[in-house]
Order: sequence, then C-alpha cells, then structure tokens
Amino acid sequence: MSVALPVLPRQRIIAIDAMRGLTFVVMLFVNCLAGADGVPYGLQHFAANVDGMSLADVVFPAFLFVVGMSIPFSLNHRLAVEGGMRQTVWQVLTRAFGLIVIGLFMVNTEEGYNEAAMGMSISLWALCFYAAVLMAWGPGGRWLRVAGALVIVALALVYRSGADGQGWMATAWWGILGCIGWAYLVASLVYLGGRGRLALLALATAACVAWFMVSAACGGNGVIAMHATHTSIVLCGAICVLLFFDGGRAGRRLPAGLALAVLLALAAWLLHRFYPISKIGATPPWALYCAALCSALFTLLYWLIELRGVTRWTALVQPAAANPLVTYLLPVALVTLMHYLHWQWWPVLMHGGAAIAFSLLFAAVMVALVTVLNQYNIKLKL
Repeated sequence: MSVALPVLPRQRIIAIDAMRGLTFVVMLFVNCLAGADGVPYGLQHFAANVDGMSLADVVFPAFLFVVGMSIPFSLNHRLAVEGGMRQTVWQVLTRAFGLIVIGLFMVNTEEGYNEAAMGMSISLWALCFYAAVLMAWGPGGRWLRVAGALVIVALALVYRSGADGQGWMATAWWGILGCIGWAYLVASLVYLGGRGRLALLALATAACVAWFMVSAACGGNGVIAMHATHTSIVLCGAICVLLFFDGGRAGRRLPAGLALAVLLALAAWLLHRFYPISKIGATPPWALYCAALCSALFTLLYWLIELRGVTRWTALVQPAAANPLVTYLLPVALVTLMHYLHWQWWPVLMHGGAAIAFSLLFAAVMVALVTVLNQYNIKLKL
C-alpha cells in the first residue's frame, strides 16, 4: 500500500549526526562524573526536590529529541525500501521491543535483585546479558542471534528479586533505553498514522502534555504520565526535522528552528507556573525547555555545518553517532566488569578538578574504543 509522507532529502544530514554524536559524548562525560564530589553543581543530576535542571538532566531528553529527528528519515526510507506499511510497522515494533527489553534488564541490575536466590552475582548475570545482546543484535548470523535470544530468556528465568527471592523483574520504570523504546514506539505510530503532518504531530505533543496534567490532577498512573512526557520530546524532534527539511523551506530553515525553540520555551515558561522543572518527575516544563534547547542547538549546528561548511570537527563525535547503542552500553559493561572483579577507580579521580579531567579522558577513550569497534563492524542493530 502506498503511503504519502513528507518529502525529505535522501542524503545524510551531517548536522543531525553531529548532534547525535555530541549528545553521546556529553553522556559519557556526565555519567563518568556521577558520584564525584567537589565538582560544580550544574554538572550532576539535580535531586527530585530541586526545581531546575543541570547539564546532566539535559542529556536524556537530547537522546529523545534526536530519536524524534531520525523518525521521519528512517520511516520514509523503510516505506520506500520495504514498500508497505505492514513491514514498516513491524520494524518499528521489533525495534521498540528490543530497546524495552534491554532497558528492562539493565534497570533491574540496579536494585531489588536477590543474588542468593539467583545463584550468581548480579554482575555476572549482567555481563552474560550484555554478551547475549551482542549475540542477538550484533553482526553475527542467524543462529548466533537465536542463541543470544535463548540466553536472554534463560537469564530472565534465572532472575529473582525481593527478600524471599520470590519476585521477578520490576517495571516501576523501564530504564533509559526502555523509556526511549516506549516513546519511539508511540511517536513512530503517530507519525505513520498522521502521514507526517505537522499539525497532527503538534496536536499529539499537546496531548502528551495534557495527559501529564490530567494524570497529575487525578493522581493517576505516574509511569504512563512519564512516558507521555518523554514522547512529547520525541515528537518535538520530529517536528524540528519537518520544519527544516519538508518541502521547499531552504530559505526559512533557520528562522523556523529558532521560532520552534522560542515557542517551546514559552510553553515551558507558562507550564512552569504550575509544575517544577524536574527530570526525575518528568514534568512538561523540563521536557519543553530541553526540547527548546535542542531546537536551538540544532539550528546552530545546521548553520555551522550545512551552511558554513565547518565539518572537520565532526569527525571527533562521528564514531559515537554511527554506533549509538554500543556507545551507550560499552561503559556500562566496563563498569559492570570492574564490579565483578572488585576493582574501583582511584579515589583521587572522583574529586574536584581531577574528576572532571578524568571524565573528559574517559569519554575520549570510550569514543576511541567505539572507533575501533566500528572498523570491525561490531555494531548493534535493532
């Protein structure tokens, strides 16, 4: 069945890759800095009771925004290649399922587990899971993928939680990747169902905000309200891409990007009268302020890269942009291995300026490792 969607450029947009890569590099930096003391307050996550956000609190919504920016391009391409809506929806479902599964497993390594009932340490269990993820979604053949899936099922059956060891995995929230998976799923279906119309995407964004407001007023399901907020950010990313690239808007791209940033910031300012700015609470002001920042940043990157041709620096972040899942999971697997071996960072690296310098170095080393893995085609494709 032929589906009419917005007409977008077929070539890769370097500015989008640069924004994705920058997001992951900053993620590596702030994640390594987490738990350090004596560093500027604005570099670490704000507590749940603080009305405001830090650099660390902007990274996750930047992930979501970039996911939204990729949706129009990826779904348009899939429809063109596969030739039908059914295959495209199936690919969306399987990709979202993979993200949700990985996020669910990862979040359940953080707390609640019962190692005695499992018969193995949580670190060993997690390392087996990361190996299975590489088997299931890595560069191997069909049988390796089947083996990876079977290992994941076996690890799920082994998992135990609670003091009595009778519980299983908790879904109070789905972890970063799980939340991205849910938001990607909803936003993709909205995009396909609405044929990529800007008005419908904007209406869906408003509906997500309204869902949070109604849920907060009625004391409803906070998890669903959280997912609605995350989905609003993904939708904003899709709207940004369409404003830039759908149709003959070449001369109006920069004003459109800045206008979107201003409108989102204004909406956030109005909602801030009723709700705090909180990443932990997944509040609309936090989401819309972050989306406004992302819109403004992409406008700057587009001007710098696509219009001015300043591209050489993008090679520093391109490896992370080309292999985002490995970039996300590699440092987590490394820290898990350190826990299993009972290793830890030198205490001096977790304080003050030394912590900042070490975190910058750590981010650079992780990107270098991802570069090597890219050369050997070690990637995760959901």
